[in-house]
Amino acid sequence: MHDGTLHRLFPSAKFDEPLRRYTAWKIGGPADALLEPKSVDDLVAAVREARENGVPVTVLGGGTNVLVRDGGIRGLTIRLAKSLTNVEVEGTSVAADAGVLYPVLANTTAASGLAGLEFATGIPGTVGGAVYMNAGAYNSETREVLVWADVFRAETGEVVRMRNEELDLSYRHSILHERPDWLVLRAGYALEPGDAGTLKARIKEFRAQRMNGSPNKPSCGSTFKRPPGDFPGRVIEAAGLKGTRVGDIEVSPVHANYFVNLGGGTAEDALELMDLVRTTVREKLGVELESEVRVIGEP
Repeated sequence: MHDGTLHRLFPSAKFDEPLRRYTAWKIGGPADALLEPKSVDDLVAAVREARENGVPVTVLGGGTNVLVRDGGIRGLTIRLAKSLTNVEVEGTSVAADAGVLYPVLANTTAASGLAGLEFATGIPGTVGGAVYMNAGAYNSETREVLVWADVFRAETGEVVRMRNEELDLSYRHSILHERPDWLVLRAGYALEPGDAGTLKARIKEFRAQRMNGSPNKPSCGSTFKRPPGDFPGRVIEAAGLKGTRVGDIEVSPVHANYFVNLGGGTAEDALELMDLVRTTVREKLGVELESEVRVIGEP
């Protein structure tokens, strides 16, 4: 896409912006244009503008569970994590913008004496990303508390409030996987009254568990989904793969389902290591691992 066009259409964007600054893995080539919209209206306007001018749009939430390839992303990349961060609490109902970080939502709702989203402290992503993949932790998942999501359907330019059952939520999946031009703008949750002190204590406990089990280096979070009746970390460890490296990406010695970037890791390294792990686990244990990572951008 010709830079002049992008400059003209999206004057407030950053151009040729390295995406490694915005991903948990600290990997990713440049975005032609990176926009952080200030409001839902800004976001909708930018996507409409892009569609009318044939500019491809990619949405980046918190930058977790995503691998941006080394060639970066053409067209317009929209980042929601630092923008779109409103949370409204009314009784036991909560509405949150797509850019709200899930751990922040966990704290906000607990402090308001509302139970049901404590598990969200274990999910290092945004509300939009959590709806997109029905994110879960500690035996709870998003679909248990989600009532609706406002979805912008770029092909028609309309915003539709979709109910939980219309979103086709299952393990790490939603209807949005089949509809790449649909975009979550906000989500509504139904919670239960609870005691703020008790809820905060539960979050603290969850957080302590998480810190014990996760490596202290850049990674994208869980690399593979749970195979039936097992855990990816256990399977990868059983295949003797802890500590395996390709370039600067390593299967974490702390938790085998986290692949960490030791400094200069590239997306090609990460993809090669994922492939190696998948193949080795299949050959040694006959278990088929499925990636939980969304791969975007160009080689």
